[in-house]
Amino acid sequence: MTGERPDEVNPFFAHETPRESQRMMIADGIESLKNGGFLLAAAPTGIGKTAAALASSLTIANSTGVSSEIPKIMFLTGRQSQHRIVVDTIREINKSLPVGLSKVRLVDIIGRRSMCKNVDSKGRCDCEKRVTESERRFLRSGLEEFIHSGPMHVDQILKKVENQDICAWATAREAARSTNVIVCDYNHIFVEGVRDSSLPVMGLELKNTIIIVDEAHNLPDRIRKGLERTVDSQVFKWALENIVEYKENLEKTETELDIPESNKLREVKSLENQIKSIMEDSGIANWFEEKKYENDRTKGEDIRVDTREFLEIISNAIGEVLDSGTQEEMPRIRMMINRLMNVEIDEEDSDDEKNDCTRLAEFLDVCIRYQNNPALALVFSKKDINQDPRITSHLLDPSVVGESIFEQCLGSILMSGTLFPPEMYLDILGIPMSRSNCIEYSSGFPPENRPVLIARDVTTKFAEREQCMESILEHIGSVINHTKGNVAIFAPSYSMLNRIHDHFEGSWGHGKTILKEEQGMRKKELLRIVDRLRELKDMRGAALFGVLSGKLSEGVDYPDNSLNSVVCVGLPLPPPSAKQDALVEYYSKKFDRSRAWKYASLQPAVNSVLQALGRPIRKKEDRAIVVLLEKRLLDRRESDCLPEMQKLQTSSSERTAERVKAFFEIS
Repeated sequence: MTGERPDEVNPFFAHETPRESQRMMIADGIESLKNGGFLLAAAPTGIGKTAAALASSLTIANSTGVSSEIPKIMFLTGRQSQHRIVVDTIREINKSLPVGLSKVRLVDIIGRRSMCKNVDSKGRCDCEKRVTESERRFLRSGLEEFIHSGPMHVDQILKKVENQDICAWATAREAARSTNVIVCDYNHIFVEGVRDSSLPVMGLELKNTIIIVDEAHNLPDRIRKGLERTVDSQVFKWALENIVEYKENLEKTETELDIPESNKLREVKSLENQIKSIMEDSGIANWFEEKKYENDRTKGEDIRVDTREFLEIISNAIGEVLDSGTQEEMPRIRMMINRLMNVEIDEEDSDDEKNDCTRLAEFLDVCIRYQNNPALALVFSKKDINQDPRITSHLLDPSVVGESIFEQCLGSILMSGTLFPPEMYLDILGIPMSRSNCIEYSSGFPPENRPVLIARDVTTKFAEREQCMESILEHIGSVINHTKGNVAIFAPSYSMLNRIHDHFEGSWGHGKTILKEEQGMRKKELLRIVDRLRELKDMRGAALFGVLSGKLSEGVDYPDNSLNSVVCVGLPLPPPSAKQDALVEYYSKKFDRSRAWKYASLQPAVNSVLQALGRPIRKKEDRAIVVLLEKRLLDRRESDCLPEMQKLQTSSSERTAERVKAFFEIS
């Protein structure tokens, strides 16, 4: 369903004239939000989703009769580059607001570890340790005034406090009480601990909050990540060392002060005994040995383990050394969790964000909370002989978290260039279908400016991969040779990336400068690659090698038409694993087998390809050719996962060369 298409420009629209797709999206957003509903917008890169979503949300937030209190807008994004776009958009809105409408106030917030100088494992900083309470209030008041003086990017806030003893993060959260728009990460809403600590401080309630989710195709995995916890078999040993250090510090302090033994010290001694009991218990030792044997038998494959069984072993191990009144199984562990969370150690020499007691406590807490929920899978893994066995918690169903959030909020706009199909995300996130509009928008850009060429002679399907490899390399060579400017080649895995890269590096990249994405690349290194592409575009160009679902294929923008060709090799289907098997099994029971395969494997892989092919086109006048080296995308099952687009076929590297050459001959 779509709303009316008003001819007048929305007063909260940031630019002089909206594109047709923007006009439609604004109307649809208003129609959805005014009924407390949801708009799932599959909107291609470059149409101006941010401006449209903000215009819709601000219209509803400023309308009369919605609430006694003006609703807040939370703009959630996982990309810091998007923060700047939102800030700039609000600045443009404020420049052209009609008389009678108040300027939009915004606060930009990133993670505490990025905004504070030093943060310990408990999430505490020392930014204000050298100031008195009155100085602290004065400094915070001044910074709040600065934040409210105009939409400020977080970098401006941090620069302002560079030489001041003030906590920018805490002040920004307080400033949010008097703002209309808060720009922050998904975690502020979709991770329970962050949500419970952040929203009250910012004066926010879900029932009076409009949520905008940018790059919403990432939200399911981000929710899953929020409940992922990993411990190895040595965690009890390391936790015990933390506990002993903490106990000795308490004993030293109490001895120096000549005070009787405190409850805190008695509790940590009890905790020490509990962890020792777990380490000495034959049950947990035998359990780990059984799992290691099973892992060896399956040649290192991950193993699904029973959450309840694991908890019972832990509970039995500590049963003999418990305080009185804690005979039931789960309360035993909960008490231990609380005590683990209270352990504090000096972490100046450690690079870890959390001590091992905290890590163990969080893992056990997730296990207890979801022990009877099939949406949580515990996976045991041991990849090689030198690695300690690990246990990881995996949330299979994001709706376990998402459903209650979307039920409580005032409405939401979820948008992405690859939110496809939007109906799938209703199912996965638990968004009420009866209150939702799922709409696919066209870019309005000339389709001839980004032709999509699909090769019908190659595939990365495992059974055919080797026999296709030479042809894949020839296709890539054809694109590199006939591209005027820069070409990006995205592989389905790092192993295939290395194989393709090594081939072309050995042949000097057909005259182009070779650039390559490495695992674990930092943001600055990625941005240097983007800058290098802009430098090389008008020279002989560059061949950029990256991975599908990687930072260069999804998390980076390429301005000024700095990518002229994009090659996507294969489909990045998830490899077999206990986690993936559990996900398909879970979705099969919740939906059906057809949707299970599509939701768990196929559509996410296709969407990764869609993300990559959307990289080069940012403006109407941008031009780039896309080559998809995967014949499965022509099959009905895979083709149905693609949005409508102009698709051409190629049957050989020679034909690919002709198509690419012809594209660049057009002025």
